[in-house]
Amino acid sequence: MKPIVYTPTSARHWAKLSPDIRGRIDRRLTEFATTGHGDVKRLKGRDESRLRVGDWRVIFYEDQGTIVVAAVGHRREIYD
Repeated sequence: MKPIVYTPTSARHWAKLSPDIRGRIDRRLTEFATTGHGDVKRLKGRDESRLRVGDWRVIFYEDQGTIVVAAVGHRREIYD
């Protein structure tokens, strides 16, 4: 399993989410870190990818075998 690290900004967004949403996102993120499977797409014009969990998105990039979460949020707000 690849380690998962949160940036300070994404950690603040993570703390604001409800426990139910955090649990759903955490399960999918852990599954991706373990198996490499999930609803993941590379973002155009950026070095990041996104993981889709229902209406929620996790923007991340991989750095030396570590998954670095850059942002977590609802789909209508995350791409701003």
